[in-house]
Amino acid sequence: MKLKCMRNILFSHLILLIIYFPIKTDALIHDWIAVPSSQYGEQLWDKNSFQKNQDSSIRVFSKFIPKRTTKITKEILYTMDIDCSNKSFKDVAIGQKTFNKFKSKNSEWQSPNGDKLILGIIDQVCTFDSNKNIS
Repeated sequence: MKLKCMRNILFSHLILLIIYFPIKTDALIHDWIAVPSSQYGEQLWDKNSFQKNQDSSIRVFSKFIPKRTTKITKEILYTMDIDCSNKSFKDVAIGQKTFNKFKSKNSEWQSPNGDKLILGIIDQVCTFDSNKNIS
């Protein structure tokens, strides 16, 4: 009898925990948006990773897929911050199989220097942000 009562109490608590603290499965689902490709490959950014930083910059996940992949040249994953007002960026972390495997040592804002892929991400993310703020 005691065991059955304890089991019911634990089960009730588990149900309450699930109701009030649901498991976040959407954090694992990416919604990749492609920017116009270049001669080197394509770049995508994850709309679900969009996050405003305290300094008003925007943080997103992105990935570069080279035109030709080999054992050396593979998909590269980036966590990047974007400054829409200055059209600049910085790579916060880099990885190959997982995000944020290596923290970037260069935390300075950089100009895209005409890089079509980075410019594409900056334009799309900043447009997404301005449209998000309108609605």
